[in-house]
Amino acid sequence: MSWLNQHKNQVRSLIVGTIVIGFVILAAVGVYLYRERKATEMMIALRNQNEAMTEMDQASNLGNEEIVLDFSADTVQWQGKTYKKNTYIKAILCLGVDRSDVMTEKMELGEAGQADGIFLVAHDTARNQMKILQIPRDTITEITTIHPDGSVKGTELNHLTLAYAFGDGREGSCENMAAAVTNLLHGFTIDHYLATDVAMIGELNDAVGGVTVTVPTAGMEQTDPAFVKGTQVTLQGKQAEKFVRYRDITVDHSAIFRMNQQKEYITKYFQALQTKSKEDSQIVTKLFELLEDYMVTDMTKDQYLKMGLDVVASDGLSGEDFYTIPGSGVTGAEFDEFYVDQDGMISVVLDLFYREEN
Repeated sequence: MSWLNQHKNQVRSLIVGTIVIGFVILAAVGVYLYRERKATEMMIALRNQNEAMTEMDQASNLGNEEIVLDFSADTVQWQGKTYKKNTYIKAILCLGVDRSDVMTEKMELGEAGQADGIFLVAHDTARNQMKILQIPRDTITEITTIHPDGSVKGTELNHLTLAYAFGDGREGSCENMAAAVTNLLHGFTIDHYLATDVAMIGELNDAVGGVTVTVPTAGMEQTDPAFVKGTQVTLQGKQAEKFVRYRDITVDHSAIFRMNQQKEYITKYFQALQTKSKEDSQIVTKLFELLEDYMVTDMTKDQYLKMGLDVVASDGLSGEDFYTIPGSGVTGAEFDEFYVDQDGMISVVLDLFYREEN
């Protein structure tokens, strides 16, 4: 009996590792969707903000005058109905940071990187399910800015991704991002955060034996001859980066459309990791060794364990488990801008984290 219990514990540990590593991949892969932007974008955006502020302010307020909702409350009223927050569903903010080095040291203002992949995971601890809300990094919202000495400067309307840059590259940046997302979602509480850099994505891909995907986008053969739409390809090494980075730069907001590649890679990575863990009992340990210096989170190991055990019965992820925050893109003078559809966003948050009261 003791051997059986030990075996069960080993299996559970593998599943725990699979879930946690999956969250890291979720954060990391999003960075490559916008990798082309240079670190100097922050400074350019800040120089241009005064000129753009009036236009941005007007655009962000279009159709929003009637929106009065406080998601910090356990119970909310919306369109004649009452909704109560589902306490079994935890909100985990996953961030992919465009930094390309280890995340062990704090950084000075302007050197922390940007949060180019932004995902809010709805982890249903009662039903052992996960759903993922993708938030475009170009979303215009109110963020907190800081002085070079670290003191708070104030708040301003700007790209959501820059909230990470106004921080220390570690906990301070993550907390600033969580605050910005909370503000965007009308006071909604973020339970935990997890941020990771992208320098290790190729190694993680190969560590599970490669990831088999179906090419979802026409024209991807421009970056790799094997990437013909509808074709199955087992990604190896640099192919993983090429797959998640490709976009047609002649099309406005193509980075948003590229989310189809993102969903495909993340779902198939989960599958590959679960399969690999059955073959190699040490795979989770090996992956954590790769990740140790490339991740920042406020979750403890005990919380990792609980999170993993809560989703033991999960069937994994599919494309239907992904949501994208609704809104519309605007081609700005310098950079793309994304403005949230407030009614649509509220409906998504209610669907993911609340239940309707009778």
